Amino acid sequence: MIAFAVRNLKIFLRDRAAVFFSLLAVLIIIGLYAAFLGNTLTSGMEGVSGARFLMDSWIMAGLLAVASITTTLGAAGVIVDDKAKGIAKDFRCAPLKRGSIVGGYLLATVVVGTVLSAAGFVAAEIYIFANGGKLLTFGAALKALGLIVLSCLASGAMVSFVVSFLKTPNALAVASTIFGTLSGFLMGIYVPVSVLPGTVQTAVKAFPISHAAVLLRQVLMEVALAETFAGAPAEAAARFQEDLGVVFTYGGGVFSAAGSVAVLMGTTVVFFVLAVWRMLKE
Repeated sequence: MIAFAVRNLKIFLRDRAAVFFSLLAVLIIIGLYAAFLGNTLTSGMEGVSGARFLMDSWIMAGLLAVASITTTLGAAGVIVDDKAKGIAKDFRCAPLKRGSIVGGYLLATVVVGTVLSAAGFVAAEIYIFANGGKLLTFGAALKALGLIVLSCLASGAMVSFVVSFLKTPNALAVASTIFGTLSGFLMGIYVPVSVLPGTVQTAVKAFPISHAAVLLRQVLMEVALAETFAGAPAEAAARFQEDLGVVFTYGGGVFSAAGSVAVLMGTTVVFFVLAVWRMLKE
């Protein structure tokens, strides 16, 4: 299985266009934020201490959650290419266990997502620091990397299940466009969650990887929140966190971080089983 996963990694990394397009949604969001979203989001916060640090941390946390989806989806394209070229049939005739083939695909998908998302985390920290923010402590950075791994596991399982239904590169391109477009909205990146219609807010909270964005925001924004809301009423800080999706509320109660971790772990298990079932069925 390991050897097969390495083969898939080499194929993906050799295709520079595939690597680029797997990061395209993230690059677009960064470009929009640098061009005008950053100024728009902080326009009503003049005089607020650490406003730019706060909003930079907010957008970068969301970007890392988006990256976990787009990078794993790009890596899962190897599965579609093998189907389209008939290579998948050759593997089924080779003396390889079907479980090893499926496991190799899934492992490569998660590894690519984790490595590229981790690289994005480093870039995000540099961006925040360059704009006057503060770097995370070593402990907080480790926590963020752990959340990135968990997010990529959940995303990798989900996209592998979706990709198992696709047969051609064109179908994958359409799926990538849809995921890349919707992921920013489902993570509440382009606009704060509170300004979205009620039905859209429900969809955001129901989307599993949105919980990864919530957890990452809580880690990346911890220092910025403490500085910005120092001396402010606790209700103001709580309202701000709810409005920007730093926490999710259900029925008036705040959904715990442990609950969000459980959602991601459950998503990983459920979609991993479904993806294995689909691939073994073919």
